[in-house]
Amino acid sequence: MTIQLNGAERLVRPGTTVRDLLDELGLESRGIAVALDHVIVPRSAWAATVVAVGARVDVVTAMQGG
Repeated sequence: MTIQLNGAERLVRPGTTVRDLLDELGLESRGIAVALDHVIVPRSAWAATVVAVGARVDVVTAMQGG
């Protein structure tokens, strides 16, 4: 199935959770925020939140510096 990940189309398998997606991307939990269809998903809900067909997922990584 297709989703929008940070503005680009990405194929994922049905039933993919936010946690699964982050694992596929090789991202650690620390310093990451995830929005699903413009709503922030709490880290405690990542493993239980399934990404639907056509969903918009935005993954933001905290950066330090100025």
